[in-house]
Amino acid sequence: MQADVTAQHSSLGETDDRALASVFAAYTVTATLWLLFATGVGLLLAFKFGAPEFGDGAWLTFGRLRPIHTNATFYGFASIALVGLAYYVAARSSGTQLYSARLAWIGLVLFNLAAVAGTIALDMGYNDGDLEYREWPWPIRLIFLAALVVTAWNLIGTVARRTSEDIYLSNWYIIGGTLWTCIIAVVAILPWYQYGLGQVAVSGFYMHNAVGMWFTPLALGVFYYALPKLLNRPIYSYALGVFAFWTNLLFYPIIGAHHFEFSPLPWWLQTIAIVFSVAMLVPVWGGSSNYLLTIRGRTRDMVHSYPLMFIFVGVMGYLIGSTQGTLEAFRSLQEVWHLTNFTVGHSHLTMYGFVAFAVWGGIYALLPSATGRQASTLGLGLHFWMALVGSFIYVISLSIGGTIQGLDWVHGLPFIQSVIDMQSYYVWRGVGGSLMFLSHLVFAWNVWRMCYGSGSRRSPLASLRAEEAVA
Repeated sequence: MQADVTAQHSSLGETDDRALASVFAAYTVTATLWLLFATGVGLLLAFKFGAPEFGDGAWLTFGRLRPIHTNATFYGFASIALVGLAYYVAARSSGTQLYSARLAWIGLVLFNLAAVAGTIALDMGYNDGDLEYREWPWPIRLIFLAALVVTAWNLIGTVARRTSEDIYLSNWYIIGGTLWTCIIAVVAILPWYQYGLGQVAVSGFYMHNAVGMWFTPLALGVFYYALPKLLNRPIYSYALGVFAFWTNLLFYPIIGAHHFEFSPLPWWLQTIAIVFSVAMLVPVWGGSSNYLLTIRGRTRDMVHSYPLMFIFVGVMGYLIGSTQGTLEAFRSLQEVWHLTNFTVGHSHLTMYGFVAFAVWGGIYALLPSATGRQASTLGLGLHFWMALVGSFIYVISLSIGGTIQGLDWVHGLPFIQSVIDMQSYYVWRGVGGSLMFLSHLVFAWNVWRMCYGSGSRRSPLASLRAEEAVA
């Protein structure tokens, strides 16, 4: 009788493990397809700066392709990849099964439905105007909101079943980011604020918080789980992680107004945004210190672990990009950099150097545990170095070119002079972008090997059941 019960529990455990592995793999594969599409469009846009006549026709105009690129990157690639990682981290760190695999699949369908419908609408010329990162028509954004609600419910249900009393740090960030984004998405849809200066204020609130209250908490949550697992040591300080969590919530929501300095928005609101942008150094430096102190003394391990190298670059991208964002908030520097290509370089430093590298590090560290299949060392190395060098060329060229561009305007030179001065930097932008896109092709091959490759090195189910919750 006892043997029958044991066999039954073992069978149920294998079913749960398979469900979690399937969900994680499906989210990763889908996100990878969106990464290829979004960055393929981005590469086309990069070359259109040097050859504006290339790819004529309404469907290939910059005004339609640019929001397709940004929204597909945000809500196709990054959102889906991070949610897939969040499901795996929530279940494993809580020592329990996923609350509902069916809800996870429903959420995946909703995320993809929103992204596909949004892309088609934008390319056909249907949009909500120049509302950055929320150009999708509002009914499509409602689908995305439904996906967020389903995800939040599923994650909360999973963590509520945890086997330990404490909630691990990763789940603070994952659940917090998901709930915050539900609120942000609702505010962005409500019609009462979408007029005049109210619309400007909500745009600043939404576009900045889409990064800082959605992608950032989920990426940091991945760090807090994957980094200790790769190093086989606990995170440096639980208290410092909680402190960074609450100070991020305190300071971040208001800082979006620093995108509209010197605008008709109230001067006091702009000033508060600047003050809070400086205050953001507290959670950024505190959180980054927590990761770097965890790595301290083990830097040599990175030579033998590409997942760890991806995560280290992600941590540095978070530290440098966020600190740069604080500097950009000052009025004296915005006079030079605002509306130039410097801000494009900054956005790629944060979304690519931080979020994308966090996603890749998390996938390379955790997906093999779920599927039992590994990517080759050559594939990992090609992806890492092409992505790192490509993004470095991209960000540095636009940072230098954007500074020259802004100084041209400050000195009152004709606008066309700033266009001429940017020509060589646009070329380097294309070079960097090409390397980045090639690295994504390698990433897609690595994902294929980790999900469906024939070279399985170990049993994924045994690996999953043998893992101990990091908490």
